[in-house]
Amino acid sequence: MPPRLKSKSGATDDPVAQLLVAHGLRRTEAARRVLGWLLAHPHTSYTHAQLHAVLDGPGGSLDRVTLYRLVDRLTQVGLLLCRVDVERVRRYQAMPESVRATPHFECQTCHKDSSLPGAMRASARDLEVAAQNALNALVALGYQGLSLDVAVRGVCLDCAKDAA
Repeated sequence: MPPRLKSKSGATDDPVAQLLVAHGLRRTEAARRVLGWLLAHPHTSYTHAQLHAVLDGPGGSLDRVTLYRLVDRLTQVGLLLCRVDVERVRRYQAMPESVRATPHFECQTCHKDSSLPGAMRASARDLEVAAQNALNALVALGYQGLSLDVAVRGVCLDCAKDAA
């Protein structure tokens, strides 16, 4: 990543660094590379191994343990979304704008993530209200740090065409 200019107040004009600082994280080169990559590819989720493969190269070395700790911290502060696929593999992606209870589709072949079209979006408000009611009930029982993800998993149209 190219160096960023600092303003007189010491702030940087790098939006990735600004996100890290706003979420209480250090602006390390590794954090900027990981978050920057995921923000640049917002509709694709990556495993630890895939992230390590794309980020450990010409831009510098990235230790696997550092990567594990970093994606864990980025997930904890809400910058990344972590999902476990049908094979029980963790996949990470940049946190979508509205992940609350908006249903989405995750392709099990290409791992692209997209919101569901048409009729599903029309009933998303009902789903969001039901999800919020469930979360409120759990908070009342003392649970903390809750989130809810509604996903439909299968094979997308493009992958289905390629397989045919």
